Parts: sequence; structure tokens; C-alpha cells
Amino acid sequence: MLRALSGLTTRGRCLLAAGIAAAVCSLVLNERDLLRVAVFVVALPLLVAAFISATRLRLGATRALRPERVAVGASGEVHLELWRSGRLPGGEVLLEDGVPYALGSKPRFVVERLPHDRRVLLRYPLQPSLRGIQQVGPLRATITDPFGLCEFERELIGHSRLVVVPRVVGLWGLPGGAGVGAGDDGTVRLHAGQGEPDVIVRHYRTGDDMRKVHWRSTARRDEVMVRVEERPWRGGTTVLVDHRSAAHHGTGPAASLEWAVSFAASVALHLRRSGHRVRLVTEHGITLADTPGEGGEGYDNVVLDALAGLQPAHQRDVTLGHDPAEGQELIAVLGTVSAESVHELARYRPRGVRSLAVLLDTPSWAGSGSSGHQAAATKDAAELLRANGWGVVIAGPQTPMPQAWAELCRTGAHRGALIGGAR
Repeated sequence: MLRALSGLTTRGRCLLAAGIAAAVCSLVLNERDLLRVAVFVVALPLLVAAFISATRLRLGATRALRPERVAVGASGEVHLELWRSGRLPGGEVLLEDGVPYALGSKPRFVVERLPHDRRVLLRYPLQPSLRGIQQVGPLRATITDPFGLCEFERELIGHSRLVVVPRVVGLWGLPGGAGVGAGDDGTVRLHAGQGEPDVIVRHYRTGDDMRKVHWRSTARRDEVMVRVEERPWRGGTTVLVDHRSAAHHGTGPAASLEWAVSFAASVALHLRRSGHRVRLVTEHGITLADTPGEGGEGYDNVVLDALAGLQPAHQRDVTLGHDPAEGQELIAVLGTVSAESVHELARYRPRGVRSLAVLLDTPSWAGSGSSGHQAAATKDAAELLRANGWGVVIAGPQTPMPQAWAELCRTGAHRGALIGGAR
């Protein structure tokens, strides 16, 4: 009973106190009619408290996230089902679900009458603006009576996990040259493995595509030869994402780190869907994901989940100690890098294996008046990377990701390009 009385509102406590005072006065004045009124006034909040306390124990609810994985900028939905057991009438129910600010505003629902023979379905939208592992909940129910004398709060559901993955944009094409895949004409470039021939050829037949003519074999044999078997190189590509807090500027969804993570996700999924094994690593050489070139959407989710939970690192410089790509071709998405960091990136890379980098002009994300000097430092870092044999593209906050990727694909022919939005 004492637990039930703890749910009395200010109005209920005042009414109870008034009833007790009236009862005392009726005894002092010997007024039986006043005593009857006092008994009624005292009994009303006590009965309401006992009834509402019993009602709250018979509530149940479930929560479903649709979907459980959603991209930044996309929309999701939460489905709530509320029910009660027993045949006693229930009071008004106020529901409030805990939603982080990055997912939108906290929803509130008022269910005036909760039927006992069916479930009540409630829905509310989610608009994630920032990637991460978000927790939705808890769902709390506040049960009140029509007189406003008593209310009880109860947690119906705990937390539900929502994965907000980085935004992925569509990319087209692959860097030209052996290794990463296709040339400018879209044909597959061959990569000779150890002990394997470059191609298998046969004599030309009427109707064969002239683009399949293997000119070196034709010149050697003095007759037209065509390729009959082509296999893309599946050695794999490593995508490095620089997530040092000191290397990036800006806050929230417009931060340079979010651009870097989104671009890394887009590149990794584009390469994987093109049939390449993809490794995802940090600037410290820590492997975040390793996915094959085959397989379905589940492997895409491995990459996206790894990037969804990626938080800024507190180290100021790049520290590797080994080749982050383990001999594979490397595509790095870098923030601000010092000369020492450039040296650390280049010293372990084997000669003859391609290294590409998208270098973010992070001062342009800061919007500070001193960005001119820092932009010059960005250009200096790009020149240092190029001097070490890297192909570099500089990107700013206004640079479309497909444009940055297209420029990176052409970096073998157009070295040192500076593309839109960078200064």
C-alpha cells in the first residue's frame, strides 16, 4: 500500500490531507455528516492509487526497428506494440521513447483507453543525421487516472541497437593500369601470377571481336591471334581511412572526418562489387574489415558496420611500423598529414606497387581566417606524396565524391590534379 501511495500526485496528496483534516474536525465538532465526507475524500485517492498500481503491472510492449541498419540521411521507422492483460479498465497511458538527438526528436504518445482484447500499434520516424551505433530507448509508460490524483511510471522496454552506417555514393570506373582492374575502354587488364601465362590465345575466326586481338602474339606468330580467356587480377586492394581527430576539422555531419569515412565506404563497396578483395585499415595499420570479392550484401554490411563504429583517434601522427596494405595496392583517404606522417606512409610501401591517396584540404572545413596558410601546407603534403611515387588528388568539402574518384582513376595520366572545392 505504501508503494501505491508513492504514486500520488500533488493533487492527490492535497486531497488526502484535506480528508484527514476534515475527519479530525468532524470528531472535534461531533459532525457526522462532515465525517462521511471526510471518509469519501480520504478513500478516493487511496482507491485510485491501488487501482492504478495494479493496472501498471499488466502492461506490456514490444519494439521493432525497421530497418535495424540505416544510412546517414536516410529514414527509418520504429514500430511499438502496446497491450494489457486482464479485464479491469485501464487508465490513460503516456508513452515516451528515448531517442538520441542524432536520430530526431523524442516521440510521445497518449493512449486514452487501452483495449484488453487487441494490441495498439504505434509508429514514429527516425531521421539519422550522424553515423554511429545508436541506442533507442528505454520506452517509459506513465499511467494516470482521469482525476489526476495518481500516476506511476514504468519502463516497458530497454534499449534497442540501431546501426547508422555512413552514406554510400555510387562510383563508376576503376583506376587504369594493371592490378586494380579495368582500363579506360572497360576491358579487363590481365595480371600475370607466378607461373601463370598472361593470356591464352587462339587463331582468329570470322566474327571475332577485333578488340580481343592480342597484338603481341600476332606479331610474334605473323598471324592474327585473339584472347580466349581473361581473368581479372584478384590480389585485392587496401583502403586506408585516416581517423585521427587532429587530422580533421569541422563538427557533426559536415566534418571532414565524415566525408572521409563516407568516401572510404563508397570506394570499398565499389571495389568489392567489382570483384576485388578489399581490406579496410586505419592509419595505424589496424584492420577494420577484410572482405572477399565474392559474396552478397552481408560482406557489404561488414564494411559498413566497421565504419559506423569508427571514432576519432587521439594520436597526432601516423604510426605504422609495416606496410598497411601488406603488398597490395593502396588507396588512402587522408586528413592533414605532416612531413613525418608522409615519410611513415611511404617508407614501408614496396616499389612497383601502386599507392593512391585522396588528400583532404581540411582547413576548408574549418572556415577559419587562417585557412590560406594551412591550404599551402596541404599542397606541400601532396607534393611530398607525389615525390614518393604516390598518385594524389586533393578534395575539399564541395568536391563531389564521384568526381574525386574519377580524378583518382585518371591520376596515372593526370598526376597532381587539384579538383573542385579544394584551394
